[in-house]
Amino acid sequence: MSKNLVIVESPAKAKTIEKYLGTGFVVKSSMGHIRSLPSKNGSIDVKHKFAPVFEINADKKKTIAELKKQAKTAETIWLASDEDREGEAIAWHLAEVLKLNPKTTKRIVFHEITKDALDHAIKNPRTIDMPLVEAQQARQALDYLVGFELSPVLWRKVRPQLSAGRVQSVAVRLVVEREREIEKHDIASTYKVTAELKLKDGTELLAEASKKYTDAASVKKLLEAFNDSEFSVSDISQKPSTRNPSAPFITSTLQQEASNKIGFSPRTTMQLAQRLYEAGLITYMRTDSVNLSKVATDAMGDYITKKFGEEYYQFRAFTSKSAGAQEAHEAIRPTNVTVEEAGADAQQKKLYNLIWRRTLASQMQPAKLEKTVVSITASKSKETLEAKGEVVVFDGFLKVYGRKGDDSLLPPLEAGDSLTLVSADGLETLSRGPARYTEASLVRKLEEMGIGRPSTYASTISTIQTRGYVERADIEGIEKPIQRITLTKGKVTQTEETVAYGKDSNKLSPTDTGKVVTDFLVKHFSDVMDYDFTKSVEQELDEIAEHKKDRVEVLEKFYKPFHKLVEASADITRAEATQTRHLGDDPKGKVPIFARFGRYGPMLQRGEQSDDPKPTFAPLPTGTKIETVTLEQALEMFKLPRLVGETKDGEPIKANIGRFGPYIQVGKLFVSIKPLDPMKITLKEALDLYAEKLKKEAEKNINDFGDGVKVLNGQYGPYITNGKKNAKIPKDTDPKKITHEQAIKMLEEAPEKKRFPRRTKKAA
Repeated sequence: MSKNLVIVESPAKAKTIEKYLGTGFVVKSSMGHIRSLPSKNGSIDVKHKFAPVFEINADKKKTIAELKKQAKTAETIWLASDEDREGEAIAWHLAEVLKLNPKTTKRIVFHEITKDALDHAIKNPRTIDMPLVEAQQARQALDYLVGFELSPVLWRKVRPQLSAGRVQSVAVRLVVEREREIEKHDIASTYKVTAELKLKDGTELLAEASKKYTDAASVKKLLEAFNDSEFSVSDISQKPSTRNPSAPFITSTLQQEASNKIGFSPRTTMQLAQRLYEAGLITYMRTDSVNLSKVATDAMGDYITKKFGEEYYQFRAFTSKSAGAQEAHEAIRPTNVTVEEAGADAQQKKLYNLIWRRTLASQMQPAKLEKTVVSITASKSKETLEAKGEVVVFDGFLKVYGRKGDDSLLPPLEAGDSLTLVSADGLETLSRGPARYTEASLVRKLEEMGIGRPSTYASTISTIQTRGYVERADIEGIEKPIQRITLTKGKVTQTEETVAYGKDSNKLSPTDTGKVVTDFLVKHFSDVMDYDFTKSVEQELDEIAEHKKDRVEVLEKFYKPFHKLVEASADITRAEATQTRHLGDDPKGKVPIFARFGRYGPMLQRGEQSDDPKPTFAPLPTGTKIETVTLEQALEMFKLPRLVGETKDGEPIKANIGRFGPYIQVGKLFVSIKPLDPMKITLKEALDLYAEKLKKEAEKNINDFGDGVKVLNGQYGPYITNGKKNAKIPKDTDPKKITHEQAIKMLEEAPEKKRFPRRTKKAA
């Protein structure tokens, strides 16, 4: 029976801490939050100072019973959850449930799980920081109220099962507005002129014209002048420059760099960082501070000097740019800088290595570079060509952190050197609007605007994708012609090429649902969607944490005007909310045709909802939107499904567009025809796709015993199913030779499928 009971959030953290505390201490885990706001109306009592009504999580009752049992026999209880608002709230909930006095119960915090840090924490306990708890509960209340009052408005006015969130909806707005900036962009055409030149010794050099051209005629004229010109080096300028290392990681910069350098999503990054922290390998990963402790910088100084030499070391102290940087006292760094590689798996090792390199680089000398610009003149033209290069003179911090690409080395040149033109090229380029967000750049934008907290960005970006408002998509682009003008072997020629304008890969793009919901919220709930307002709410939450503002006053200031908007929304028509647009009337029956937002996205409607017979529906033509589709285009879509022809057996083949895109239907079999157009697909194309689908279906069905029991080829190999239960087939068993009796036996012996309780959908 131990005198000391230490309670943390996770079993992994408990296991690591127990190693350092030794005998006399028992470390137990609360398995995260033990209480939460129930997903039902009334969990925040707005009439009684916004009092939260917490309930013990159903899956934590056993955990709480064990903690109560341990607490009864312990002389001292130490609450050791993380030092941020979330961790402080967990500590407070534990004190409430275990009936501990929050004013006297010992609360310990540490930014790294090491023996020294734990010893220091035990010697310097504090009590629960109630302003931090109040700030966390204020955030919870705000998010709850927005979700539970605003989401039902979306259900009634736009579509069932939609949801709104205080920060998430604003993040979606950013993505929607960026997409519309891209759509509104006026394309400008310019020509980039490059020339391939040769030195006397045969070395080739690539140079670029110092200005861009706006028309093909000017480019032709320039290349013709180049054809008659002699080229020489007119000037060589060399400028020394330095590049300084970045500050060590905070939560947001770690998410951005992990996305850019190793391709991890913010959510994956935070999960991996959590495991590294719990294993005692890095300091706490939810932090706004770029500060490093003296112990850490001294250790890094010793390590850099011994490993690379004194010339590589430079002490640096970094200052946080954000005035609200207060979640922790140190940046994210390794707990032991001499450990170069750590982590339980390949992903953890990659992230640890990134953190290790960034931290070490922050205490190293700047890199010294030499930038060279070679100016080249043509005797028959006023245009100047430039060749640029960069050489690393001293690598400094780049020795650890590396740099993008290789040095652009230039051959030895002197002013007056003559060169021979090999070829020249003028390529037309089309200007593009602002870049779509990546997960990393959206994190950076949210941080710049002060929206939300860095510790919540990963879940915010994950949530808006899960809810179907934003998707990480590959944009195919639109084929557009461009001109290329070339000079080779004394002849200037002009050719036309095609580019996929607007093509993008793995970028965040708003869905139609995201656009409609954003437009609705911006129009009718402008305060909730306002960037500055959202930022000011975050600042007020910080002030609650600093004991400068009262929780109830902040909530009242937000809730009263917000609730009035919710009440006023009753007068909004569904047609307005769903952006219903009357395109005109069908000339055949004078029936109105509408473009509107429906259950599965934008669609066309022929007839009124109240009509008898009922209205008919059709999808929007590919490449159109509610605001751009024409009556003529809509009428064509009502001709679907289109009879393409028949199979050899005389079965009709129909082409149509469904929820998941264009398809053909033969009997009960549906075959995707992406990217073909259902209005244009030929009989041969349809038959080929149908034959391919039949082949796949045949390969999938190994055996059908006729009573619902089948042997199928699945994504993870062959298996047996009766429609309700699946059974794996052992690797040494030939699935084609399995008998009906064997199949039944395997199904009987297969473990029952785990049934998980249905999760209540959160409104916020």
